[in-house]
Amino acid sequence: MPSEKILLQKQQLVAELKEKIEGSMAGVLVSYKGINVEDDTALRRELREAGVDYAVVKNTMLRLAVAGTPYEELVGEMKGSTALAVSKDDPISAAKILSKYADKAQNGFAVKAGFLEGKTLDLAGVSEIAKLPSREELLSMLCSALEGNIRGLAVALNAIVEKDGEGEAA
Repeated sequence: MPSEKILLQKQQLVAELKEKIEGSMAGVLVSYKGINVEDDTALRRELREAGVDYAVVKNTMLRLAVAGTPYEELVGEMKGSTALAVSKDDPISAAKILSKYADKAQNGFAVKAGFLEGKTLDLAGVSEIAKLPSREELLSMLCSALEGNIRGLAVALNAIVEKDGEGEAA
């Protein structure tokens, strides 16, 4: 039987983990089996730069943290080595980065499942989310579309002005 101090620490850890999960827009569970230190460091850096919180978690603590939440279905994926990546603001970045790494990895690293805005996702669901354009890509597409429309409007207005100028000269 663990001491009361250790029990309190574990309860606090579970509470913090639950708060992190519930406060996140999206998350992804992965099996980090086989990843070397160099690749892990690079992966963590990329996730951190994207605003994703990534940590290795004990399956028992994670099971307790998702109990009573919409993410209880994820318990079946909590076997073996498990790491959790969560994002408060970006629903796509964790899935995109981790799926890209898992696709290239030959070492056993794999995406298990995930969640998005209160709904659980299986591996196929996480893969679909990973294929979506990022926020920056969407903004870039929007800017390009607006730039093209503004340029077209300017050309049309200029043509109207030139036509009106010709009519007054006659």
